[in-house]
Amino acid sequence: MKIGIPRAFLYYKYHVLWETFFEELGIEYIVSPKTNKELMREGTSLAIDEACLPHKIYLGHVNYLVDKCDYIFVPRIATLGGTKDIVCSRFQAIYDLVKNTYKEKDLKLLYYSIDILNKDTELKAFLKMGKFLGKNKAQVLKAYYIAKQAEKTTALIELNEQRKNLESDKLKILVISHPYNIYDEYIGRPVLDTLKELDCVPILGCVVETKKAREASRMVTRTLPWTFNKELVGAISLYKDKVDGIILVSAFPCGPDSLVNEMILRRLKDKPIITLVLDAQEGTAGMETRLESFIDIIRIKEEREHEKELQN
Repeated sequence: MKIGIPRAFLYYKYHVLWETFFEELGIEYIVSPKTNKELMREGTSLAIDEACLPHKIYLGHVNYLVDKCDYIFVPRIATLGGTKDIVCSRFQAIYDLVKNTYKEKDLKLLYYSIDILNKDTELKAFLKMGKFLGKNKAQVLKAYYIAKQAEKTTALIELNEQRKNLESDKLKILVISHPYNIYDEYIGRPVLDTLKELDCVPILGCVVETKKAREASRMVTRTLPWTFNKELVGAISLYKDKVDGIILVSAFPCGPDSLVNEMILRRLKDKPIITLVLDAQEGTAGMETRLESFIDIIRIKEEREHEKELQN
Protein backbone atom coordinates (compact mmCIF):
# COMPACT_ATOMS: atom_id res chain seq x y z
CA MET A 1 0.00 0.00 0.00
CA LYS A 2 1.25 3.45 -0.92
CA ILE A 3 -0.37 6.60 0.52
CA GLY A 4 -0.35 9.89 -1.36
CA ILE A 5 -0.26 13.09 0.71
CA PRO A 6 -1.23 16.38 -1.00
CA ARG A 7 1.26 19.14 -0.12
CA ALA A 8 -1.46 21.70 0.57
CA PHE A 9 -4.01 22.89 3.17
CA LEU A 10 -3.49 21.07 6.49
CA TYR A 11 -0.23 19.48 5.33
CA TYR A 12 1.73 22.55 6.42
CA LYS A 13 0.32 22.33 9.94
CA TYR A 14 0.36 18.58 10.50
CA HIS A 15 2.93 17.08 8.11
CA VAL A 16 5.34 16.04 10.90
CA LEU A 17 2.51 14.23 12.71
CA TRP A 18 1.30 12.47 9.57
CA GLU A 19 4.65 11.49 8.11
CA THR A 20 6.04 10.22 11.43
CA PHE A 21 2.85 8.22 12.05
CA PHE A 22 3.06 6.47 8.67
CA GLU A 23 6.80 5.88 9.04
CA GLU A 24 6.35 4.28 12.46
CA LEU A 25 3.70 1.94 11.04
CA GLY A 26 5.89 1.03 8.09
CA ILE A 27 3.44 2.52 5.59
CA GLU A 28 4.95 3.80 2.35
CA TYR A 29 3.87 7.31 1.37
CA ILE A 30 4.67 9.97 -1.20
CA VAL A 31 4.12 13.71 -0.95
CA SER A 32 3.13 15.76 -3.98
CA PRO A 33 5.79 18.26 -5.15
CA LYS A 34 5.93 21.92 -4.24
CA THR A 35 3.20 24.01 -5.84
CA ASN A 36 3.99 25.25 -9.32
CA LYS A 37 2.16 26.90 -12.21
CA GLU A 38 0.99 23.60 -13.69
CA LEU A 39 -0.39 22.24 -10.40
CA MET A 40 -2.33 25.43 -9.79
CA ARG A 41 -3.76 25.45 -13.30
CA GLU A 42 -4.86 21.81 -13.00
CA GLY A 43 -6.54 22.52 -9.66
CA THR A 44 -8.26 25.61 -11.00
CA SER A 45 -9.73 23.60 -13.89
CA LEU A 46 -11.18 21.08 -11.41
CA ALA A 47 -12.63 23.54 -8.88
CA ILE A 48 -15.73 25.70 -9.07
CA ASP A 49 -15.10 29.39 -9.78
CA GLU A 50 -16.09 30.44 -6.25
CA ALA A 51 -13.52 28.18 -4.57
CA CYS A 52 -10.70 29.85 -2.66
CA LEU A 53 -7.18 29.75 -4.08
CA PRO A 54 -5.84 27.23 -1.49
CA HIS A 55 -8.72 24.88 -2.35
CA LYS A 56 -7.86 25.07 -6.06
CA ILE A 57 -4.21 24.38 -5.23
CA TYR A 58 -5.26 21.42 -3.08
CA LEU A 59 -7.14 19.84 -5.97
CA GLY A 60 -4.06 20.33 -8.13
CA HIS A 61 -2.00 18.33 -5.66
CA VAL A 62 -4.67 15.62 -5.41
CA ASN A 63 -4.75 15.40 -9.20
CA TYR A 64 -0.97 14.90 -9.29
CA LEU A 65 -1.28 11.90 -6.95
CA VAL A 66 -4.28 10.19 -8.57
CA ASP A 67 -2.32 7.61 -10.58
CA LYS A 68 0.75 7.43 -8.33
CA CYS A 69 -0.59 5.76 -5.16
CA ASP A 70 -3.22 3.36 -3.82
CA TYR A 71 -4.93 5.82 -1.48
CA ILE A 72 -4.91 9.59 -1.22
CA PHE A 73 -4.84 10.96 2.32
CA VAL A 74 -7.64 13.49 2.83
CA PRO A 75 -8.18 14.21 6.57
CA ARG A 76 -11.22 16.12 7.77
CA ILE A 77 -11.49 18.52 10.71
CA ALA A 78 -14.81 19.98 11.83
CA THR A 79 -14.33 21.29 15.37
CA LEU A 80 -11.36 21.51 17.73
CA GLY A 81 -13.38 22.43 20.81
CA GLY A 82 -16.83 23.77 21.56
CA THR A 83 -19.32 25.64 19.41
CA LYS A 84 -16.88 28.57 19.23
CA ASP A 85 -13.98 26.44 17.96
CA ILE A 86 -14.98 25.46 14.45
CA VAL A 87 -12.82 25.50 11.35
CA CYS A 88 -13.53 26.80 7.87
CA SER A 89 -16.18 24.81 6.00
CA ARG A 90 -13.56 23.85 3.41
CA PHE A 91 -11.81 21.66 5.98
CA GLN A 92 -15.11 20.16 7.09
CA ALA A 93 -16.19 19.30 3.55
CA ILE A 94 -12.83 18.50 1.93
CA TYR A 95 -13.40 14.73 1.88
CA ASP A 96 -16.74 15.09 0.08
CA LEU A 97 -15.36 17.72 -2.28
CA VAL A 98 -12.50 15.48 -3.38
CA LYS A 99 -14.71 12.39 -3.56
CA ASN A 100 -17.28 14.12 -5.74
CA THR A 101 -14.66 15.74 -7.96
CA TYR A 102 -13.43 12.26 -8.87
CA LYS A 103 -16.68 10.30 -8.51
CA GLU A 104 -16.32 8.85 -12.01
CA LYS A 105 -12.88 7.42 -11.19
CA ASP A 106 -13.94 5.84 -7.87
CA LEU A 107 -10.93 7.41 -6.17
CA LYS A 108 -9.79 5.61 -3.00
CA LEU A 109 -9.35 7.97 -0.06
CA LEU A 110 -7.73 7.44 3.32
CA TYR A 111 -9.07 9.82 5.92
CA TYR A 112 -9.69 10.59 9.55
CA SER A 113 -12.28 12.89 11.04
CA ILE A 114 -11.83 15.15 14.08
CA ASP A 115 -14.96 16.66 15.58
CA ILE A 116 -14.44 17.39 19.27
CA LEU A 117 -17.98 18.70 19.60
CA ASN A 118 -19.20 15.18 18.79
CA LYS A 119 -16.44 13.50 20.85
CA ASP A 120 -14.38 12.46 17.82
CA THR A 121 -10.91 13.20 19.20
CA GLU A 122 -7.62 13.12 17.33
CA LEU A 123 -6.55 9.96 19.16
CA LYS A 124 -9.80 8.18 18.30
CA ALA A 125 -9.44 9.30 14.68
CA PHE A 126 -5.91 7.90 14.39
CA LEU A 127 -6.94 4.63 16.03
CA LYS A 128 -9.69 4.16 13.44
CA MET A 129 -7.31 5.00 10.62
CA GLY A 130 -4.67 2.61 11.97
CA LYS A 131 -7.23 -0.18 12.13
CA PHE A 132 -8.18 0.49 8.51
CA LEU A 133 -4.48 0.21 7.61
CA GLY A 134 -4.42 -3.27 9.16
CA LYS A 135 -2.47 -2.42 12.32
CA ASN A 136 -3.34 -3.49 15.85
CA LYS A 137 -4.16 -1.05 18.65
CA ALA A 138 -0.75 -1.31 20.33
CA GLN A 139 1.07 -0.54 17.09
CA VAL A 140 -1.17 2.43 16.35
CA LEU A 141 -0.90 3.89 19.86
CA LYS A 142 2.88 3.64 19.79
CA ALA A 143 3.08 5.26 16.36
CA TYR A 144 0.67 8.02 17.36
CA TYR A 145 2.50 8.99 20.55
CA ILE A 146 5.87 8.97 18.80
CA ALA A 147 4.38 11.17 16.08
CA LYS A 148 2.90 13.58 18.64
CA GLN A 149 6.29 13.88 20.35
CA ALA A 150 7.94 14.61 16.99
CA GLU A 151 5.29 17.26 16.33
CA LYS A 152 5.91 18.91 19.72
CA THR A 153 9.69 18.84 19.24
CA THR A 154 9.39 20.49 15.82
CA ALA A 155 7.08 23.15 17.24
CA LEU A 156 9.59 23.93 20.03
CA ILE A 157 12.43 24.26 17.51
CA GLU A 158 10.36 26.70 15.45
CA LEU A 159 9.40 28.72 18.52
CA ASN A 160 13.04 28.95 19.65
CA GLU A 161 14.07 30.14 16.18
CA GLN A 162 11.30 32.73 16.28
CA ARG A 163 12.47 34.00 19.69
CA LYS A 164 15.97 34.50 18.24
CA ASN A 165 14.49 36.42 15.33
CA LEU A 166 12.61 38.68 17.75
CA GLU A 167 15.95 39.72 19.25
CA SER A 168 17.27 40.94 15.89
CA ASP A 169 18.23 44.60 15.45
CA LYS A 170 16.75 44.60 11.95
CA LEU A 171 13.24 45.71 11.08
CA LYS A 172 10.85 43.00 12.26
CA ILE A 173 7.61 42.43 10.36
CA LEU A 174 4.84 40.22 11.72
CA VAL A 175 3.32 38.14 8.91
CA ILE A 176 -0.20 37.01 9.76
CA SER A 177 -1.07 34.14 7.46
CA HIS A 178 -2.26 30.55 7.54
CA PRO A 179 0.61 28.07 7.06
CA TYR A 180 -0.93 26.74 3.84
CA ASN A 181 -0.64 30.23 2.35
CA ILE A 182 2.68 31.56 3.58
CA TYR A 183 4.61 28.27 3.34
CA ASP A 184 3.37 27.48 -0.15
CA GLU A 185 6.33 27.86 -2.50
CA TYR A 186 4.31 29.38 -5.31
CA ILE A 187 1.94 31.86 -3.66
CA GLY A 188 3.31 32.64 -0.18
CA ARG A 189 7.05 32.05 -0.07
CA PRO A 190 7.76 35.05 -2.38
CA VAL A 191 6.39 37.32 0.38
CA LEU A 192 8.97 36.05 2.87
CA ASP A 193 11.75 36.15 0.26
CA THR A 194 10.93 39.77 -0.57
CA LEU A 195 10.98 40.81 3.09
CA LYS A 196 14.40 39.23 3.52
CA GLU A 197 15.67 40.99 0.39
CA LEU A 198 14.48 44.25 1.97
CA ASP A 199 16.70 43.45 4.98
CA CYS A 200 13.74 42.68 7.26
CA VAL A 201 13.13 39.77 9.61
CA PRO A 202 9.77 38.02 9.05
CA ILE A 203 8.03 37.00 12.28
CA LEU A 204 5.43 34.34 11.49
CA GLY A 205 2.05 34.54 13.19
CA CYS A 206 1.49 30.82 12.64
CA VAL A 207 4.59 30.06 14.75
CA VAL A 208 3.05 30.51 18.18
CA GLU A 209 1.93 28.51 21.20
CA THR A 210 -1.58 27.69 20.06
CA LYS A 211 -3.24 27.55 23.48
CA LYS A 212 -1.77 30.90 24.51
CA ALA A 213 -2.74 32.39 21.16
CA ARG A 214 -6.35 31.25 21.44
CA GLU A 215 -6.58 32.77 24.91
CA ALA A 216 -4.86 35.98 23.77
CA SER A 217 -7.34 36.35 20.90
CA ARG A 218 -9.99 37.20 23.50
CA MET A 219 -8.18 40.50 24.05
CA VAL A 220 -9.23 41.43 20.51
CA THR A 221 -12.58 39.65 20.21
CA ARG A 222 -14.60 37.12 22.19
CA THR A 223 -16.92 36.11 19.37
CA LEU A 224 -14.56 34.80 16.69
CA PRO A 225 -15.68 31.24 15.81
CA TRP A 226 -12.86 29.98 13.55
CA THR A 227 -10.07 28.27 15.49
CA PHE A 228 -7.23 28.83 13.02
CA ASN A 229 -8.11 32.52 12.63
CA LYS A 230 -8.37 32.77 16.40
CA GLU A 231 -4.77 31.57 16.69
CA LEU A 232 -3.58 34.21 14.23
CA VAL A 233 -5.49 36.99 16.02
CA GLY A 234 -3.95 35.81 19.28
CA ALA A 235 -0.50 35.92 17.67
CA ILE A 236 -1.05 39.61 16.94
CA SER A 237 -1.79 40.24 20.62
CA LEU A 238 1.34 38.32 21.67
CA TYR A 239 3.76 39.76 19.10
CA LYS A 240 2.54 43.25 18.16
CA ASP A 241 4.65 45.10 20.75
CA LYS A 242 7.78 43.28 19.58
CA VAL A 243 7.55 44.10 15.87
CA ASP A 244 7.70 47.21 13.68
CA GLY A 245 4.83 46.42 11.32
CA ILE A 246 2.19 43.84 10.45
CA ILE A 247 1.27 42.23 7.14
CA LEU A 248 -2.09 40.48 6.83
CA VAL A 249 -1.73 37.84 4.13
CA SER A 250 -4.81 36.03 2.85
CA ALA A 251 -5.90 34.20 -0.29
CA PHE A 252 -8.69 35.24 -2.61
CA PRO A 253 -11.61 34.90 -1.93
CA CYS A 254 -11.34 33.59 1.66
CA GLY A 255 -14.45 34.64 3.63
CA PRO A 256 -13.15 34.15 7.20
CA ASP A 257 -9.87 35.96 6.45
CA SER A 258 -11.59 38.94 4.81
CA LEU A 259 -13.83 39.44 7.85
CA VAL A 260 -11.02 38.98 10.37
CA ASN A 261 -8.62 41.26 8.48
CA GLU A 262 -11.21 44.04 8.40
CA MET A 263 -11.77 43.67 12.14
CA ILE A 264 -8.02 43.89 12.83
CA LEU A 265 -7.64 47.00 10.67
CA ARG A 266 -10.43 48.72 12.57
CA ARG A 267 -9.28 47.76 16.07
CA LEU A 268 -5.49 47.95 15.84
CA LYS A 269 -4.47 51.59 15.34
CA ASP A 270 -1.03 51.81 16.94
CA LYS A 271 0.96 49.74 14.43
CA PRO A 272 1.55 50.06 10.65
CA ILE A 273 -0.52 47.40 8.85
CA ILE A 274 -0.89 46.35 5.24
CA THR A 275 -3.07 43.65 3.66
CA LEU A 276 -1.86 41.39 0.85
CA VAL A 277 -4.36 39.24 -1.02
CA LEU A 278 -2.82 36.29 -2.85
CA ASP A 279 -4.47 35.37 -6.14
CA ALA A 280 -3.79 33.29 -9.22
CA GLN A 281 -1.75 36.01 -10.93
CA GLU A 282 1.60 34.64 -12.04
CA GLY A 283 3.71 37.78 -11.49
CA THR A 284 5.03 39.09 -8.17
CA ALA A 285 5.95 42.64 -9.22
CA GLY A 286 2.83 44.20 -7.68
CA MET A 287 3.38 42.45 -4.36
CA GLU A 288 7.05 43.46 -4.28
CA THR A 289 6.22 47.11 -4.99
CA ARG A 290 3.63 47.24 -2.20
CA LEU A 291 6.02 45.66 0.28
CA GLU A 292 8.84 48.04 -0.67
CA SER A 293 6.54 51.03 -0.12
CA PHE A 294 5.32 49.64 3.19
CA ILE A 295 8.84 49.07 4.50
CA ASP A 296 9.96 52.53 3.32
CA ILE A 297 7.06 54.13 5.21
CA ILE A 298 7.99 52.26 8.42
CA ARG A 299 11.65 53.27 8.11
CA ILE A 300 10.78 56.92 7.47
CA LYS A 301 8.40 56.89 10.45
CA GLU A 302 11.05 55.40 12.75
CA GLU A 303 13.68 57.89 11.55
CA ARG A 304 11.38 60.79 12.36
CA GLU A 305 10.60 59.39 15.80
CA HIS A 306 14.31 58.96 16.44
CA GLU A 307 14.98 62.59 15.42
CA LYS A 308 12.28 63.81 17.80
CA GLU A 309 13.85 61.83 20.64
CA LEU A 310 17.24 63.43 19.94
CA GLN A 311 15.70 66.90 19.86
CA ASN A 312 14.00 66.33 23.20
